[in-house]
Amino acid sequence: MGCWVPRLIVPDLRIERIEELTREQLEVLDVRAVLVDVDCTLCRYQQEEIPAEKIEWVENTLQGGWQVCLVSNGRSGRIARLAERLQVPFVAGALKPFSFGCRRALRKLGLTPPQAAMVGDQMFADVLAARWVGMKSVLVRPIHPEDEPWFTRMKRPLEGWVLRQLEKTKPERE
Repeated sequence: MGCWVPRLIVPDLRIERIEELTREQLEVLDVRAVLVDVDCTLCRYQQEEIPAEKIEWVENTLQGGWQVCLVSNGRSGRIARLAERLQVPFVAGALKPFSFGCRRALRKLGLTPPQAAMVGDQMFADVLAARWVGMKSVLVRPIHPEDEPWFTRMKRPLEGWVLRQLEKTKPERE
């Protein structure tokens, strides 16, 4: 018998990097849109440029027929510049783990929660926000978490413990 972990923080899918999220996986998730966190998911914390492989993933996802929207707790100016570079809509100041930002993104896209998945690097922000609104979630390994602010780094040990508990119970769930 495994450790009890609240469903609110358990992602539907775990991958190393966002560019590993395939069209087939999106089809299995049965979504029409991907809401994407920015810091430590698409680029390093506070970075002004998105790496080429992440840009290519966004372009391929859009070409595959999925909508993409950036959803970030970051400030509007920087997130707007990144969204413009990707030619996708955005929601800044999302206040994750609360669901406000996800709800705003869904309204922008004209979708309901079951039609979208949130992709991010934090269980206690991205996954939780997705769950509270009724969306699916995909957890990625954070890009350079050492660059994050102290309040985010404080949560990482607990996230690590939860992930280890999920690994222990994985055979039981399959």
